Amino acid sequence: MSDDVLRTIEQRVLWLATAIVHHANRVRPNPSGLKVGGHQASSASMVTIMTALWFEHLRREDRVSVKPHASPVLHAINHLLGELPAEKLETLREFGGLQSYPSRSKDPDPVDYSTGSVGIGATAPIWGAIARRYVRAGEGRQYSLVGDAELDEGACWEAVLDPMVGDLGEIVWIVDLNRQSLDRVVPNIGATRLQGMFDAAGWQVLTVKYGALLEELFTRPGGDALRARIDEMPNPEYQRLLRCTPAQLRERLPGDDAKLAELVAGLDDPTLHAAIRNLGGHDLSALRTAFAAIDDTRPTVVFAYTVKGHGLASEGHPQNHSSLLTHEQFAELAAAVGADVEDPWAPLADDAAAAVCAEVGERLRREPVTVEAVPALPTDIGRTPSGTATTQAALGRALLDLTRAAPEAAKRVVTLCPDVSSSTNLGGWVNKVGVWAAREQVDWFADDPETILHWRERPDGQHLELGIAETNLVGLLGELGATWSRWGAPLLPIGVLYDPFVERALEPWSFGMYAGGQSILVGTPSGVALAPEGGAHQSITTPSVGLEQPDCTSYEPAFAIDVEWTLLASLARLGRPGGRSAYLRLSTRPVDQSLAAMPADPAARERRRRQVVAGAYPLRRSAAAPAVTIAVMGAVVPEALAAAERLEAQGHPCDVVCVTSPGLVFDAVQARAGRGDAESWILDAAFPARRAAPLVTVLDGHPHTLAFLAGINRVPATHLGVSRFGQSGDLESVFRHHGLDADSIVGAALDVVG
Repeated sequence: MSDDVLRTIEQRVLWLATAIVHHANRVRPNPSGLKVGGHQASSASMVTIMTALWFEHLRREDRVSVKPHASPVLHAINHLLGELPAEKLETLREFGGLQSYPSRSKDPDPVDYSTGSVGIGATAPIWGAIARRYVRAGEGRQYSLVGDAELDEGACWEAVLDPMVGDLGEIVWIVDLNRQSLDRVVPNIGATRLQGMFDAAGWQVLTVKYGALLEELFTRPGGDALRARIDEMPNPEYQRLLRCTPAQLRERLPGDDAKLAELVAGLDDPTLHAAIRNLGGHDLSALRTAFAAIDDTRPTVVFAYTVKGHGLASEGHPQNHSSLLTHEQFAELAAAVGADVEDPWAPLADDAAAAVCAEVGERLRREPVTVEAVPALPTDIGRTPSGTATTQAALGRALLDLTRAAPEAAKRVVTLCPDVSSSTNLGGWVNKVGVWAAREQVDWFADDPETILHWRERPDGQHLELGIAETNLVGLLGELGATWSRWGAPLLPIGVLYDPFVERALEPWSFGMYAGGQSILVGTPSGVALAPEGGAHQSITTPSVGLEQPDCTSYEPAFAIDVEWTLLASLARLGRPGGRSAYLRLSTRPVDQSLAAMPADPAARERRRRQVVAGAYPLRRSAAAPAVTIAVMGAVVPEALAAAERLEAQGHPCDVVCVTSPGLVFDAVQARAGRGDAESWILDAAFPARRAAPLVTVLDGHPHTLAFLAGINRVPATHLGVSRFGQSGDLESVFRHHGLDADSIVGAALDVVG
């Protein structure tokens, strides 16, 4: 298409993006008086880049992650392409309307990647590319539109440097290099340093610095001096020139250079004004050349120099990040781009531009995704574990059992680890299913009889291993968990990492769920039961993290059979509309499996399974009415049962209830009170009113996690757990230190009984 038509579309995108924010803040009634917000300047710097990308280069199979503050530009383009009705343009940040930042799950128009958590949206297409390759869902580039300040985030560099990323030729990052952050002009953005870092990681580096006007001026006498002057000046000085009148420019730009002064003197005011802001990120021809040069054999980064607020009255202002045009400035913009303040959403009057929008809309429109059904999963494989086992080891055992009990469903399982497969008991699973790689790799240790973990890399492998970076792991976990909605190919992804580091991964994990990714995160080993490792590796707050995370069901199984049942139930919720993620907190504490007292009768076994999956079950019932109830979770079940026996011997009948999911039990409490639609039957099964008694809660984590249980039957209670950093030692000493041993439980029970 002609540049004139594309410029017409570009101006309309600028107008619509600006008007969307203007209407939300200046036109729409705001009874509360709270700031609505929006980012006109941040949007303006991206307008040319996104116009060139969408209307000339993007294909139906491509996906784009849009920087959070440019969401109005995305909505403007979707409107021009026929994907968003005009009335929706008036709903930015309105309840039920356009979201503040692009959202796959909440926005009414097409959004490929949810963004808004800085660094997470930028890296998502990397993991999306791996997920697409894993399910073999065709081809297509994965674009990230990244603000330059976003490159301060460590998540970006953890992803860029991962060895697996170097082979992803479909990855293209376009950096909006406007050299401004929220508060200021960044003094030394270090573009050259950033370019070197990408180059060292094996990326193709393309730079779009100057537009056609400046490039032409550089060829004139004094042009070399002009280029050197702009190249060498500090960012704040350049930004200040954007705010200068032509007369001020003639004084400030040349400095002491006579040749440059002569060149500047020969330019008329409009040309001089246009030249100082003629950067490559606003030049359609320069962008076209850069996009055509992308090498699809390796990742590419395009550094596009831009002006924040380009084309607006706030252009280049150091505090323009959240600034809003006044009504007068908005009217001036309307006059400049040929729009109407009174009818801001009027269709394009230019027939050629309107025809291009219609053609591109049709070219990019995707068919609705038909989601395949996940093959049937069993609810109970039928194994009854015996002897001594850990819940961590039970995970690997359950996965292997699944390959025999439900092979078709097991083929959908994909596991991930940040270099901890062997130490989290996944070795047997990895040996069984192999390691995924885009192409088969030589296993140089295949004939070594002393090698226990076989690292067989091939395209049909089901285990993915990234470097030691939990942020990367959960980023990929979220994208593997979104393949059902992107391509209709559901997976059952399970990410396994050390539980103490769940909090390091918490933000991208949560954001992945917000974006529609459904997966299972396994934290193991956990708690102070990891006694020899000391306080730095003893997780305390993760039980409440699982309890409080939206769209996620958390479990902390006590026995191997509980692991199997909760894992199967969690897998059954994945890969479908309305599905949920899960978090399993597992332990390396060996537990005698006979303590589970598994019923032999099939009906009783199924009753126990349903209770385990629903969140709690009675593990021990006293013959007489209980004087006290111990509610216990996870690794400290042996201490709770030992304490119950001692209390019984002292004449205090004791019930023991094993809690597997405090979140589900809390949901049941809320539902009983009329808040929520969860089922509440588990409360009657685990904590029946007829057996209400003073309560002691105990877990290998923060005690407040189970404190709400006292409210079920309004009984006095004492809550035991871990509320301070631990230290190294044997299990008995560490449990005693934190008050998790049987003596502490007995003492707490006697106190609460009175």
